[in-house]
Amino acid sequence: MDFRLDDEQRAIVDTVRTFVTRELYPHEEDVERLGDVPPELVARIRERSVQAGLHAANMPAELGGGGLDAVGMTLVERELGKASYALQWLVARPSNILQACEGEQREQYLLPAVRGERHDCLAMTEPGAGSDVRSMTTRAVRHGDDYWIDGTKHFISHADKSDFVILFAATGSEEVHGRKVNLITGFLVDLDTPGLTVVPGPSSVSHRGYHHSELVFEGCRVPATNRLGEEGRGFELMGEWLGASRLTVAASSVGRARRVLDMTIQWAADRVQFGQPIGKFQGIGFPLADMATELEAAELLTLQAAWKLDQGTMTDRDAAMAKLFASEALGRITDHAVQIHGGMGLMSELPIERFWRDARVERIWDGTSEIQRHIISRALLRPLGA
Repeated sequence: MDFRLDDEQRAIVDTVRTFVTRELYPHEEDVERLGDVPPELVARIRERSVQAGLHAANMPAELGGGGLDAVGMTLVERELGKASYALQWLVARPSNILQACEGEQREQYLLPAVRGERHDCLAMTEPGAGSDVRSMTTRAVRHGDDYWIDGTKHFISHADKSDFVILFAATGSEEVHGRKVNLITGFLVDLDTPGLTVVPGPSSVSHRGYHHSELVFEGCRVPATNRLGEEGRGFELMGEWLGASRLTVAASSVGRARRVLDMTIQWAADRVQFGQPIGKFQGIGFPLADMATELEAAELLTLQAAWKLDQGTMTDRDAAMAKLFASEALGRITDHAVQIHGGMGLMSELPIERFWRDARVERIWDGTSEIQRHIISRALLRPLGA
């Protein structure tokens, strides 16, 4: 088995790594201080990412995107993941679910997103329906040629810097294994649509400058032509297009863990106590060994899942394992890094405390660790009828 990157993959890594170093790292401290990315910097990073050929790298070439396969995108996400999330998400990867657009939707939403003219956000989570997507209460009721939408979504990432939302709402119900669950439908909704209000969400300990919002729908009328896919088939639509999002979290976690490990190794080599570098003490050297081992395992697990996705053989279990292990490894690695840095690890003078804070959310969004374990265990037991 050949684990080496080919020439094209090495070029992808070099391009993204150079972009991150030159265009993103220099602004991280300002974003931490401001808790936001200034509009002029947003515009500049977006423009330069287009010039560098990094915008919409996940979209097919025939649509004007970069046309990268899953392994290629995993390498991109790994390198982008090293930088502040508030900055790296500006190198836009439009939601893959936009490829489900049909007819005029392609001209109004899909193609402008690929060209970098419009930006999307995704709205599924609700105050009372997080992991249990099919219990959402936001409803879309058909009235003639429109749907009237009422309800609230929260934890909607970067809605404050987007142009439209890919919304999932309940449009009916059905009986599944003796339980009544909602039928879900997807919609494309411009954020300036009357009846839709974007409200700033509470401050988060993770990823300062990368905001989440609440979307409040009150009698919001959306044309039936803006329905994404068939009515009541939104849950299947999510499964078809959004499953690979777990790989994004895994790859980003791997990238950030690599940056943290490199910084910590350097600290352990430079910091001298009792006449020698602290890395020579087993209390420091052994955690470094554990960090490096976990990182390698997380990266291989993530790249394997991406390779399987390219082969058409990736299962939900594969993606869940990658997301679970990589996100939890990042948590352990950043915790070790704080301990090795000692008191300075908790000071804002160094970025270690930021990496530690930022790592926490990776075990929650795009499916909690508990959800990933449920997916994995179910896949193990189902063949045995259990």
